Amino acid sequence: MSTSTGAAAVAAQTASNPLAGTTPTLQRSNTPGSTASGVGSASSSSGGMDELMPLVLQLTNPDQREVVLLELSKKRETFSDLAPILWHSPGTVAALLQEIVSIYPLLTPPTLTAHASNRVCNALALLQCVASHADTRAPFLAAYVPLYLYPFLNTQSKSRPFEYLRLTSLGVIGALVKVDDTDVIAFLLHTEIIPLCLRIMETGSELSKTVATFIVQKILLDETGLQYVCATAERFFAVSTVLANMVQLLQVHPSVRLLKHVVRCFLRLADNMRAREALKTCLPASMRDNTFSAALHNDATVQKWLTQLLQVVGPPVAGGGGDAAAGGANAAGALGNPMGNGDGK
Repeated sequence: MSTSTGAAAVAAQTASNPLAGTTPTLQRSNTPGSTASGVGSASSSSGGMDELMPLVLQLTNPDQREVVLLELSKKRETFSDLAPILWHSPGTVAALLQEIVSIYPLLTPPTLTAHASNRVCNALALLQCVASHADTRAPFLAAYVPLYLYPFLNTQSKSRPFEYLRLTSLGVIGALVKVDDTDVIAFLLHTEIIPLCLRIMETGSELSKTVATFIVQKILLDETGLQYVCATAERFFAVSTVLANMVQLLQVHPSVRLLKHVVRCFLRLADNMRAREALKTCLPASMRDNTFSAALHNDATVQKWLTQLLQVVGPPVAGGGGDAAAGGANAAGALGNPMGNGDGK
């Protein structure tokens, strides 16, 4: 399977489900040497687990690992207990991390091939399974496994292998934030996830931008996350400026799916009193007029959010709603000193 085929599959599935609390699911085609089986009935048959366990154990065998990674990545949604089995099987997680670390030398200079990208993305798909399972999410965080993915998120090459790698890595983080869990948000806030997501929101593909914005949205929807972003003018300025820049680009390349998450982020920021005052200055003018009315004609949810946002923020102040950088600078001035408890009280 080529990287372009994998990326197209991700795009197709994500497009059919506009990230309403979900993250992209990878689709895999068969490769020479793989043993495709009827997995649809595997979980309901007594032989399903008998088929699964040998595959999991084979992950620790470097000679068999590539084919096994592919097979397991295809089965991960069929077996509800795959995540605990992966986590508690001796050497399995170490084998997955070995796959990740082995790619690091290919990041700088950027020499990642389509084959290498596909292989490590199969490993990431299994980690996404672990991240999304209720029984393995906490130990997954306690072992700081997400930090192994950050070098992938920090890459800037726009080639398909790198874009696919970033998108799949974002899917792992998206799986963590999909379920509202304050412990997950607290963990992420002690890492560099927000700056990494902000960079992807500005420079990534539409799919990567969408997942990265979804992650920032979920962080903001948590009270701790909102307080963190609004605690200082610099943090608010960084987030609001990227969101404003995205709005400008969306005027040229409309995407209701992406605009939905941008509007939701602005609306959540407006829940903070001092951030709300700053938005009077830095909220893009195109969100106040009818620029996106045609694009949002068939999306009542986003229309409702945008209406609520404009009602909460109120009319712009003098000099607001213009250039993103200028508006952001004025917003930073409005925020002034660190906001203490972050709720404006």
